[in-house]
Amino acid sequence: MKLTTLLLAAVTLAPPVAMAQQGHRQITLEDIFKKGTFRMKGVPGFNAMKDGRHYTAMKWEGKKMCIYQYDLASGNQVRKLFDNSIDKFSGTELSVEHYTLSSDEHQMLLFTEGESIYRHSRMQRVYVYDIESGAVKLLDYDKVLHATFSPDGNKVAFVKNNNLYYKDLEKDMVVSVTSDGVKNRIINGNCDWVYEEEFSFTRAFEWSEDSRYLAFYRFDETLVPEYTMPKYNGLYPEQYTYKYPKAGERNSIVQIKIHDLKNSSTVVANTGKETDIYLPRIKWAGDDDKLCIYRLNRHQNKLDMLLANPANGKCSYIYQETNKAYIEIDDDIRFLNDGHSMIVGSERNGYKHLYHWDWSSKQLTDITKGNYDVEGLTAVDTKRGLVYYTAALRSPLQRQLYVTDFSGNEKKCLTPESGTHSIAPCEGNRFFLDRYSALNKVPVYYLRNSRGEIVRTLEDNHELAATMSEFDLGELRTLKIKGVQQELNAWMITPPDFDKSKKYPVLMFQYSGPGSQQVADRFPLSNYFWHQMLAQKGYIIVCTDGTGTGFRGEAFRKKTYRQLGRYESDDQIAVAKRIAKLPYVDAGRIGIWGWSYGGFMSATCILKGNDVFKTAISVAPVTNWRYYDNIYTERYMRTPQENPTGYDNNAPEKMAANLKGNFLLVHGTADDNVHFQNSAMLTTALVNANKPFESMYYPDKAHGISGGNTSLHLYSKMTKFILEKL
Repeated sequence: MKLTTLLLAAVTLAPPVAMAQQGHRQITLEDIFKKGTFRMKGVPGFNAMKDGRHYTAMKWEGKKMCIYQYDLASGNQVRKLFDNSIDKFSGTELSVEHYTLSSDEHQMLLFTEGESIYRHSRMQRVYVYDIESGAVKLLDYDKVLHATFSPDGNKVAFVKNNNLYYKDLEKDMVVSVTSDGVKNRIINGNCDWVYEEEFSFTRAFEWSEDSRYLAFYRFDETLVPEYTMPKYNGLYPEQYTYKYPKAGERNSIVQIKIHDLKNSSTVVANTGKETDIYLPRIKWAGDDDKLCIYRLNRHQNKLDMLLANPANGKCSYIYQETNKAYIEIDDDIRFLNDGHSMIVGSERNGYKHLYHWDWSSKQLTDITKGNYDVEGLTAVDTKRGLVYYTAALRSPLQRQLYVTDFSGNEKKCLTPESGTHSIAPCEGNRFFLDRYSALNKVPVYYLRNSRGEIVRTLEDNHELAATMSEFDLGELRTLKIKGVQQELNAWMITPPDFDKSKKYPVLMFQYSGPGSQQVADRFPLSNYFWHQMLAQKGYIIVCTDGTGTGFRGEAFRKKTYRQLGRYESDDQIAVAKRIAKLPYVDAGRIGIWGWSYGGFMSATCILKGNDVFKTAISVAPVTNWRYYDNIYTERYMRTPQENPTGYDNNAPEKMAANLKGNFLLVHGTADDNVHFQNSAMLTTALVNANKPFESMYYPDKAHGISGGNTSLHLYSKMTKFILEKL
């Protein structure tokens, strides 16, 4: 009785969600990684047009690719805009990857021959297409970055060889805005590596609304330390070198410049004398004579917003926010037409909420409030005074779309269905694209009107649902599991033939990084079909979001500040101990795995919890935060110089002597994000401690360890390891 009471208090299962009648097929690795058996459909190339009543989309007709204009409400084709079998360049058919329309929607930029650089940046050959005449012209002879129409459609700005250019389409003339760009020294109009990775943008320039000004970043990365990694696809390995500032090391010196196309002059925005700072965003403030610049101190706990005069670069303050831990940068800001106020997101009251800030009257008004987190600002309708946003109001596991007025008094939920709604607004806010899914419900794409009513279904993934019904899938449900101190959100997959009278091994999966979320009422969950395959082989799969994860308020998320890995691993170990007491769990066969931050955590857990975990797989892990980039790491840890014990007390590299169980370490040698160095240093520590383990490296593969046969090979290796060692 005591044991039963303890288990009921520690692990609370939600009622399972009913699924369609299951078939008897078994999932194979080839189904997941080669055949595309469980391929999900989206709504590719969906671009709402300016009138708010039409959209454009790419459509393949056999081997021919066309771009059509459609009616939003009915989905009927209106006209064909582009046909690559007809609209050719010098007789050559273009293989278009994606496209953008000019503001007047008379022209398109057609992007081809894409070549990825890092996670977000992509170099492409670009063509300018005139919709009415059918003329196709090459933007530049070389591949370029970030080709972007000016608002008036007369020019296209782009980056090449670390310099910023624009092409005057009427004069058919390319103008150089900068000329000092040099690889690994000076970058204009494009981000350096660490800004791209940690501030999540790469196009580092913005057109003003009247097309007169180009505001752009200039990165001087001359003094940033370099990282070199070999690429093995030649007789002699190529040494790839780039600037990567690790924790505590020097950053680029960043300037914001504003180029006046009318008089061909450039000014530097006066962002202050201190250069050891970050400028994570620039946005034109709805007024052509105001450029908003975000200024963030190196500790990332003080954010200033400045307004720069493009004529002389002088700046004035309009907003400041401080935090005892750190401030996350996002795009939840909209400037209003009055010229002196904005909608802005903030955690100033312990949860992420939206506010109306008037910097003229110094008045701050709550638009949203309560013990829940707003996910993001979706749209602002200035004509009707409405704010659209998504929030985890019902539950941290769900997302709904809401609308309210600027005062926050008239709030309405526009997506009543339980689950997760990912929203993209259409111009004019008459319609919204809603990608809706739930824990056991495949994604459906709805077109909704401004009242939340479903106008029509764009894609329902019925083919995927039918395919899934042929397979013998395990039951998936959410749970509440007690961690060290608090109840934690979790999900569990049990084998299809689950019998509570039997004993099962358990494989735990997690990511655990600050603000992340793996446990949510959405489909698919991470690695869903691989986990289902393992469930078919007799494993229970459990995923728990521990301390530090997202959408449970600031206090829960920022508890890990200055000691990444400590509370997160404590929670995973506590969960494993509670699961071990369940009558249908084999306590001697509990494993854990994860990738990236999750790899850091799985390594930490088997070393700290060597009495709990029999087996662990760590893919592309950080093994000491000293080896990771400074923007991410210092946001949560401060510098190694300020916080040496926070770095070393929770580093797998320092715990290697504790290893008792089975450990598989996996990394790509060309990982530009979490360097292979991390696994190399942990390997050295394990060897020095004379600890047996297994490892797998993938030559020339980046952080995602993918491409060609790689994913199939990797998951085959991990599956074999689990079957043998767990």
